[in-house]
Amino acid sequence: MKIVVLPGDGIGPETMAVTVDALHAADRRFGLGLQLDHDIAGHESLQRHGATVTPALLEKVRAADGLMLGPMATYDFKDEAKGEINPSKFFRKALDLYANIRPARTYPGIPARLGEFDLVVVRENTEGFYADRNIESGPSEMLITPDLVISLRRITRLCCERIARSAFELAMTRKKHVTIVHKANVLKLGDGMFIDMCHQVGKEFPDVRIDEVIVDAMMAHVVRAPDRYDVIVTTNMFGDILSDLTAELSGSLGLGGSLNAGREHAMGQAAHGSAPDIAGQNIANPASLILSAAMLLNWYGQRKGKQAFMEASAAMEKTLADTIQARECTVDVGGKLGTREAGAAFVKRLEAAAN
Repeated sequence: MKIVVLPGDGIGPETMAVTVDALHAADRRFGLGLQLDHDIAGHESLQRHGATVTPALLEKVRAADGLMLGPMATYDFKDEAKGEINPSKFFRKALDLYANIRPARTYPGIPARLGEFDLVVVRENTEGFYADRNIESGPSEMLITPDLVISLRRITRLCCERIARSAFELAMTRKKHVTIVHKANVLKLGDGMFIDMCHQVGKEFPDVRIDEVIVDAMMAHVVRAPDRYDVIVTTNMFGDILSDLTAELSGSLGLGGSLNAGREHAMGQAAHGSAPDIAGQNIANPASLILSAAMLLNWYGQRKGKQAFMEASAAMEKTLADTIQARECTVDVGGKLGTREAGAAFVKRLEAAAN
């Protein structure tokens, strides 16, 4: 498996270095034959190439089996005419990574303030209220007058169908429960179509229980009783907000893995940002990026029918849980280690489990 590795900005190089070590350890233990191709994007690419991402990089990623994208300083990139392209948006759109899979679970060793839970938010990734991916050219947010802005939301039957299918297929491997989150009481047409397509796809999965929750009510329900939920499927912006909330409920946004997947490509990406205020201090939590790498291996293993990759993914997830329980982790989740030291502890445990 060939993976393009882009460290990113801020804490990205630190957390990605640990993640690369984790991938090498998984490769040694499970004989995966990983080939990691290191390149740059974000600020370093902007300084060197005049653009945060280049056409050559896109072609390299298209030819690979997967991409690991480090945290990017996306808020800094405002003018695409000056090469300031949001790398995350760029790859999601260029590779048609329509499903953003965001698991959230509690871990032994971290106080479960709301009780134990294990759920996944399945978020549509390519349309919705996101002005940078709604139309072929230019943004779908317009300044009509100095005092009037209009933002357009795109919802298509195709995108509703395929994100629903992703959710139901995932639910079949878990507790067979899908919750549709929407705002159809206000967005009657767009979210009405989304709900209809979810139920239509759901008919193909008769063993899966389906319920619906309005998004504002869902925020209250998931805080009150997150253990009631298994797979949550929703549109882009609602999923963006809800997945950050559920990750934080598990103990920290730094524990939220994230996979952006399409039919032919996938990108592992930490759920958090580049945190420039703590960059270079060896205190950033690498867990989110490690979990995202594990998810990328699992995606590849399922797609190619390669059991070793799925076993490696499961081992990485278990090892991370073990390090947290043993407090061999960073301070934000109850440990006393720095970024590098937490990575070394992870690698040691992953390799020791093979003996």
